[in-house]
Amino acid sequence: MLDLSQSGPPNAPAPQLRRELRSWTRDLAIALGFALAIIIFLYQPVKVEGTSMAPLLSDQERIFINKFVYRFEPIDRGDVVVFWYPRDLSKSFIKRVIGLPGDTVEIRAGTLFINGTEMNESYVPASYMDGLSYPPLKIPPGEYFVMGDHRDSSNDSRMFGPVARQYIYGKAVFAYWPVDHFGSLSLPATVNAASK
Repeated sequence: MLDLSQSGPPNAPAPQLRRELRSWTRDLAIALGFALAIIIFLYQPVKVEGTSMAPLLSDQERIFINKFVYRFEPIDRGDVVVFWYPRDLSKSFIKRVIGLPGDTVEIRAGTLFINGTEMNESYVPASYMDGLSYPPLKIPPGEYFVMGDHRDSSNDSRMFGPVARQYIYGKAVFAYWPVDHFGSLSLPATVNAASK
């Protein structure tokens, strides 16, 4: 015979539910802690100021830079790097690496030559070229020749010379604002020899 004096389903064991909630809360806190540590120590959000890296980056765009990548891999031609401005170490600049240590960089009427070879810079629109020339310069050991993609509005190594490795502190890796620019900043092809 059934006792119908107590209606409704039996109560779930409260201690087990509390234990499960505590476990979920702990796991979520640990995951958020790891994510925060990665963002704080490996990646840094920065705001782009100016148009020297247009069209890749626009004024006021927000990006993440990887502050540790160059501890594990070399700086490559075509990388977009963030560095302390050599003439005022309180300022940071963002530019593209054009010349590596030991390279000879030359610009003839806006066309880039590296070690005597004309380079194909597909990321620089024709309307952003400036037509200026720069005499051949051999890049010293431990230094990098950097330029903005918007050549006619960029203060770069053509003005202040190559940048010492010690001043380069990050690589631009990801854009997150505005939303229509959301995504990776790595290019499928960097600075390559021009096809004849």
